[in-house]
Formats: sequence, C-alpha cells, structure tokens
Amino acid sequence: MAAGDGDVNLGTLGSGSESSSDGSSESSSGAGAAAEGGGWSAAALALLTRGGEMLLNVALVALVLLGAYRLWVRWGRRGLGAGAGAGEESPAASLPRMKKRDFSLEQLRQYDGSRTPRILLAVNGKVFDVTKGSKFYGPAGPYGIFAGRDASRGLATFCLDKDALKDEYDDLSDLNAVQMESVREWEMQFKEKYDYVGRLLKPGEEPSEYTDEEDTKDHNKQD
Repeated sequence: MAAGDGDVNLGTLGSGSESSSDGSSESSSGAGAAAEGGGWSAAALALLTRGGEMLLNVALVALVLLGAYRLWVRWGRRGLGAGAGAGEESPAASLPRMKKRDFSLEQLRQYDGSRTPRILLAVNGKVFDVTKGSKFYGPAGPYGIFAGRDASRGLATFCLDKDALKDEYDDLSDLNAVQMESVREWEMQFKEKYDYVGRLLKPGEEPSEYTDEEDTKDHNKQD
C-alpha cells in the first residue's frame, strides 16, 4: 500500500508538472499574439501617418504651383498690356496720329508692321494703334502674332499660338463668362495705353464716317 501510494504520488506530481508546462505555453502564446497584434497596429499607424504626410506635401506643392501660376499670369499681363517701352525710339515717333476710321479684317491685316511701320490690333471690336510698342508687337516682338489681327481670343485665353487667331470674323460667342470679362479688361488696358482709332467691322457692316471734331475729341480724351 505504501508503494502504491508512492506511485500515485509520482503520478500526481507528473500530472502537475505537465499542467504547469501547458499553462506556461499558453501564456507564451498569448503574449506572442498580443505582441504580434501590437506590431500590426504600429505598422498601420505608421502607414497612416506617412500617408497623411504625403497628402500634406502634395497639397503644399499644389498651393505653391497655383501661386506661381497666378504670378505668371499677373506679370505676363502687365508685360503684354504695357508693351510700349517708355522713351524708346521707334518709327512711330515720326508717324502722325492716325485719323479715326473703321476697319475690315482685310484692312486691319495690312498694319502688321511688315508692310508699313504702323501697327494696329483689335480687342473686343475696337482697333488700337500700338505702333509705339513695336518692340513688343512688331514682327520680331514676343506678341507680334497679334499685329494686324483681332487679338481678343488670344488675350482671353492667354494663348500666343496661331490657333487663337481666326481668318474670319470672330464673334467670341463660344467664350465663357470669365474669358469675356478678361477680354473687356484687356480692352480697358489698351484704351489707357494706346490710341483708339476705330471699330473692327462685322461682315457686311458699313464703316462710320467720323468728323474731324470727333477725331480730335477722341484723341484729347486719350491724352
């Protein structure tokens, strides 16, 4: 009986040891799972943080590009509208002021600076003498493409390509409200800086006859 009791005691001890071992294993497994879960959470948090930083950087770059574009448009417009360099010597200095008259597209094209020193262009149906800005609007100037042409569409869309010029009369009916407002702003700028010499005629429209008094009055307003 004593020996049997001993065997029973050894069996009990062995069983206790196994139970303890299983408990430790489960505890270790639980700790590993917790650590693994914490690792995934940290990785996800890092990805979210990195993604937020990337979005912020993209937004900042977009703002910088937008600011640069607005500056380019503003200063480009100033350079384009202020085409005539103050005090520059040009053939315009010896040309008399042009008498007020109206122009068809064909007549306007004769004043592109290559056939005659005088340079005209039209904006929103108004014709302006930009000869004193020949450095800019002459054949070799950066905006020479507008010389002798209706520049309305090109100015509205800020396009210096031939696509912005039409060989037939351009009624600008496809431009949106913002672009038409831009055309009117350009018209005002040219009125302030250059001589207004007449209207651009629509197809079939008859030219107006201006008296010397009307012509003198308009020139005095511009002075």
